[in-house]
Amino acid sequence: MLTADADMNVVHIPERRIGLMAPMGNISRRGLLGSAVAVAAVAVTGAAGSGTAFAAAGDGTAAGRGAATRGAAPAGAGGRAQTSALWREFASAPLTHPQIPFVGRAGYRAGSALPRHRAGHGRTVLHYGAKPDNSADAAPAINRAIAAAGERGGGTVLIPAGTYRIDDIIRIGHSDVVVRGAGSGRTKLYATRSLTELIGAYGSRYGGDKSSWSWAGGLIWLCPEARWTSLTDAIKAKDWPFEGWTGNKRDAWRTLTTVAPARLGDRTITVDDTRKLKRGALVLLRLADDSAHTLLEHMAGGGPGPEAYYWDDKTKLTSYVPYEWPIRITAVHGRRVTLERPLPLDVRPEWDPRLTTLAAPLTGSGVEGLTLEAVETPQSQHLLDKGYNGVAFQCAYDCWADDITVRHVDNGFGLIGASACTLRRTRVAGRGSHHPYYCREGSHDNLIEDFTIEQRTVPAPAGTQLHGINVEGLSSYNAWSRGVMEMGTFDSHRGMPFANVRTDITVNNNGRHGGDASAGPLFGARFTHWNIRVTNGRAGLMRIDGLAPHSASVGISEVTEFDQIDVPDFTGDLHTRLEAYGTPEAVRPQNLHDAQRALLD
Repeated sequence: MLTADADMNVVHIPERRIGLMAPMGNISRRGLLGSAVAVAAVAVTGAAGSGTAFAAAGDGTAAGRGAATRGAAPAGAGGRAQTSALWREFASAPLTHPQIPFVGRAGYRAGSALPRHRAGHGRTVLHYGAKPDNSADAAPAINRAIAAAGERGGGTVLIPAGTYRIDDIIRIGHSDVVVRGAGSGRTKLYATRSLTELIGAYGSRYGGDKSSWSWAGGLIWLCPEARWTSLTDAIKAKDWPFEGWTGNKRDAWRTLTTVAPARLGDRTITVDDTRKLKRGALVLLRLADDSAHTLLEHMAGGGPGPEAYYWDDKTKLTSYVPYEWPIRITAVHGRRVTLERPLPLDVRPEWDPRLTTLAAPLTGSGVEGLTLEAVETPQSQHLLDKGYNGVAFQCAYDCWADDITVRHVDNGFGLIGASACTLRRTRVAGRGSHHPYYCREGSHDNLIEDFTIEQRTVPAPAGTQLHGINVEGLSSYNAWSRGVMEMGTFDSHRGMPFANVRTDITVNNNGRHGGDASAGPLFGARFTHWNIRVTNGRAGLMRIDGLAPHSASVGISEVTEFDQIDVPDFTGDLHTRLEAYGTPEAVRPQNLHDAQRALLD
């Protein structure tokens, strides 16, 4: 793995690395990564060009899910694709590129493979009284099995093939607990009740008559036990909470140490006091804004445009700061602290930078190999969802979902104040969803790969809304990779998400993005769309070089504006990059996340 030294501007190559060069100590980052470009390109661009059909999208297998994104279209003009010039430029300075963020460490354990579990390991829910024939409520038995595993310090809870009726939420509230079915085509949880029925109505902390179940909570809900209790107690008391790492009022934290100035991309920082820090600990980097909103300006790329933007009336956006970034400490030497991932932003004294405590996290937990199907009801009117929601990750770090289908849900897969999670081989199906995937409340460093949004099975009722893959609320460094979207859109829901990547995705762009005006800009800086195949030729947050500051649009199908036409939030030069417009099949590397990951392998 390549690692960057914050002080010496070098990278280090472990001796186990094969195929690039023999071990040779430290050389310059530019020289090494320049040489690595060709290796990474070979690793991730050897396949034929990507197609645009959905022919293989519905067979339910991993191969089928990926097939529609890896077709046999020609390589472009002249029949030969060229390695992107922008990619070569990025690879020479991957941690600090002005338009493309580094997401090579997104996901579980900084992008590691998901854990493998031995067949037959763990007790089945049948031992706790669950019936696999849909004849009785199995939720109490499943939750007893999960709680027992948690009390033992972790373990795998097996749900054998069958259909299990659940009249309650399935809650994973202890770390190192895995709930595993026999496969999404064999194990089904049939949910009969909504979150409104199970917990109560959930209003918006910003006022109005909206239902927060339109963007929160799940009928499978991964959240630390204490945090889940505090959230649901507040909802029942109608004291609408903040939902992230520092409590319902965002005041449940204490300072561990202050942090010296540092730069975007640094992995080693200097702190005032390391007595409360240790290797392996999970902490929050907390950056507050100042009265001139220079932190928000920095997130937007800085310069005349963000400086001229009027931030003070964007009350929803300003409620999202301080920016809170969960991160694991990998080493402590004197006053020097090494982090699992490079810094997402500069660290400046005017932002009162601190490492702080956070809610006791849920780590090392996952859900695998099952379908969650809600009782089929008509989709609710926009923002009035009852909460027939799928899988939610909240205050979760290094957690995952794998081979999960959700059907007939209001909202599919949610990341709410969640970081470093991987959603792999997931699928949203059935009667149509409001948010098939959503990422909000300061969720960072997540990886959503090999995902599918199926075409709805019934027409959309009047007054409903379809988004797609959503990101908002200062969420950063998330990657959506290898997707098939038979409906939906790229929903940047305002709240100025920044430094996110969507790559190698085929989309029938028939949804609409949302977002309250008080939530501020659609995009912050370093947002990248790379190899996006738009089957219906409709614009709308596909090509973003005219909207997102310091962004990159690479290999986007030719698109035409429709009735939802956006204008840039920032004035002047947006400092954007556009490459291979109209020829996604010619882009090399085809998958930006895979290519970035290959730089580290």
